[in-house]
Amino acid sequence: MRVRPGHRDEVVATLVAGADALKAVGCDLYVVGTSDTDSDLVWVNEVWASKQAHDDSLTLPEVKAAIARTMPLLTGEFTGQEVDIVGGLGVPEE
Repeated sequence: MRVRPGHRDEVVATLVAGADALKAVGCDLYVVGTSDTDSDLVWVNEVWASKQAHDDSLTLPEVKAAIARTMPLLTGEFTGQEVDIVGGLGVPEE
């Protein structure tokens, strides 16, 4: 996601602060990263137990609050890709 200039650290802090609550609702992996070459770019990688678990997480009060705080700091430029996890290090086996 692309943030408005000068707001990267604020967005990252908000995203990282909410990570603990996600585990309880089915998030297996939640990683927030920044670009070394683009100071307005933030990457979020997530692995969820199911699409439904992710959708349900969006109804949590703390997630709604984080979204409300973060959205004004973003440019609206997002990229995303949903994939089916087939294995690897750090992901739960089915």
